[in-house]
Amino acid sequence: MEALLDHGEGLLVPERMIVAPAVGTFRPVSLGDGAQLSVGQTVGMVDGPGFSTPVASPFTGQLVGMLVHPGERLREGQPVAWLRVH
Repeated sequence: MEALLDHGEGLLVPERMIVAPAVGTFRPVSLGDGAQLSVGQTVGMVDGPGFSTPVASPFTGQLVGMLVHPGERLREGQPVAWLRVH
């Protein structure tokens, strides 16, 4: 059984998603496709009644594209951007 648990540990998936941290309306920052992102870099804000929460990248990588439009209503955990990690 232990061998089965180790089977997938070496799998490298080069794409990752940045997800919305809260419910609200998305307001992107100015980034172009192909931009290099660092851990913690903000890709946008989620605005709600009385609050604004940054949408930050948990990964270092290249921005492949945004998956939501400015002003789009988001739910918590919804994918916002697609990255190719290094």
